[in-house]
Amino acid sequence: MITAPQLRAARSLLGIDQRRLAELSGLSVPTIQRMEASGSIIRGNVDSLMKLIAALEAAGIELIGEGAVSQGGGRGVRLKSGFDPARASDAGDVEPGGSLP
Repeated sequence: MITAPQLRAARSLLGIDQRRLAELSGLSVPTIQRMEASGSIIRGNVDSLMKLIAALEAAGIELIGEGAVSQGGGRGVRLKSGFDPARASDAGDVEPGGSLP
């Protein structure tokens, strides 16, 4: 299972755009765009999801599920439990040091 925010974060960590991810996964750019525009958990064709996950993993991304421990010991990104990303939608609300008011 992969969420839209995980997909966007993975792409950002890799420093690639949607077009490059489409090339790596064998999917179309509109498919990648639809996946990234999903509300949370990406829904779609199982084959497309498997291609996407395989491409991300081959590029060095480890997807961490909710409550799971990262086994790789590399860099990673995870939202804190109960955090509402909508609270951080306005970058002007973040104080120096990364905390919200």
